[in-house]
Amino acid sequence: MLKNVVIGCIASLLLISPEVQAESFKDKAPEIIPAIANGKKVLVDNTHGQTAGAADWVIDGAFSDFGQGLAAKGYQVRELRKGTPIVLSDLQNYDTFVIPEANIPFKATEQAAILSYVKAGGSVFFISDHYNADRNLNRYDSSEVFNGYRRGAYSDPTKGMSAEEKTSTRMTGVTSSDWLNDNFGVRFRYNALNNIITTKVVPETESFGITKNIQSIAMHAGSTIAITKPDIAKGLVYLPDGLTTNDKWGPSVDQGVYFGGGEAEGPYVAISKVGLGKAAFVGDSSMVEDSTPKYKREDNGQSKTTYDGYKEVDDDQLLNNLVDWLTVDESYSTFKEKGLPLDTPSPQLAIENPATSTEPANEPWSTPLAGYKWFDESTFKAGSYGYTTVQQPGASSYDFTYPAITNGTEFVLTLKLTGLAANTTYSNLKTGIYNSSGTQLGSFYMNGTWSPVGYSPAFSVKTDAYGNASFSIRTKTTKGQTGAASIRLKKDTTTLYTETTTIK
Repeated sequence: MLKNVVIGCIASLLLISPEVQAESFKDKAPEIIPAIANGKKVLVDNTHGQTAGAADWVIDGAFSDFGQGLAAKGYQVRELRKGTPIVLSDLQNYDTFVIPEANIPFKATEQAAILSYVKAGGSVFFISDHYNADRNLNRYDSSEVFNGYRRGAYSDPTKGMSAEEKTSTRMTGVTSSDWLNDNFGVRFRYNALNNIITTKVVPETESFGITKNIQSIAMHAGSTIAITKPDIAKGLVYLPDGLTTNDKWGPSVDQGVYFGGGEAEGPYVAISKVGLGKAAFVGDSSMVEDSTPKYKREDNGQSKTTYDGYKEVDDDQLLNNLVDWLTVDESYSTFKEKGLPLDTPSPQLAIENPATSTEPANEPWSTPLAGYKWFDESTFKAGSYGYTTVQQPGASSYDFTYPAITNGTEFVLTLKLTGLAANTTYSNLKTGIYNSSGTQLGSFYMNGTWSPVGYSPAFSVKTDAYGNASFSIRTKTTKGQTGAASIRLKKDTTTLYTETTTIK
């Protein structure tokens, strides 16, 4: 396994990453350069919660075996690392875009960029998981993210979210649609099947050679895929026939097994042809992952344990074959043109229809830890991807501006921050005004009401591209209290800045 910087450990490969383990999108993206290049480039997404919770789907972490396997075949592999939405130009220089188990929904503009990229000849590889694999407890799992809508929330993608979640940058521009079905001819199912080894693989003559030398494939708590448009979508690997509720994943929130396995359950691995481009689909991240996670959990800072599934049975060979097929440009538009037998559309339950889908259990499946916000990286724990320390560069970076203060009279207090980390949210800030004996004097108008005398309710600010921000609060001090006073800024219990003033 290669993690961080490796020079000469494996003669054929070179993994390029920062000398210090990268922690956020501000750091250089890891890249694997093959010794003998085949001229093809693979981009792997890390912008949609790929390291949330127990996941670690990065090419220098628990997807490192996958990344190294591609590089051994000559592919240049790079992580997509950025703090802004995906646009077409991010993808255009790559032959394949791999999206491992996204847990943050794609904005409509991002879906449009991905579709444009594929129609013009690019390819995309969707790696999903079982329903309710909600790693960051934001009510979305990868099957819902890829399909384009939340189960039971088609009319309102923010159903059940707090006002802060709804207005976060992560949810801005997110809409409901039947995106994967409409454009790629498939839907990820919401089933959840347990540990299964399958040998139900279509012949290589019916799979463009993708299934050559593939005898068996493993699933460990995964889902299958419904084929909705056989002209452009085709199954390659299916689960055994005769599955029962005994074969469902233990924590499954519904029946788990929808149609008894086999072809009716839908393929576990599938492909699609869209415009000049292609797509591939896998219903379980276990077949791609290895046991070398890089990051800590973002919610609690604990170590992760991942599964060594890449080398199980023929999983690695199938993944390599899929990428080989994805990176070959072909101009045909339907599988019928290639003489392949077409699939029968998969039967579907009413709960799989976007508008009539149901939420069988309240979401999220557990309560997030106090202080953790999936949409706010400033709340992430040390060692996780996205973690940033709160900068305290000294008094010169903080300042209060305000008019002359008259006791009992309302005024506007403005906090100004300069020289901090750019485009960063600073949360749990509070301000207070007290006299020389330590008695609190300030009251603050926030959330539609005046706060009791004391520190203000907590608030957040986000810096701009230059590391600057400001926050204004309607303020008044206790009537009848005059003389020397101090205004203080805190983050949680830590004092960031104090300045003296006088109250008339």
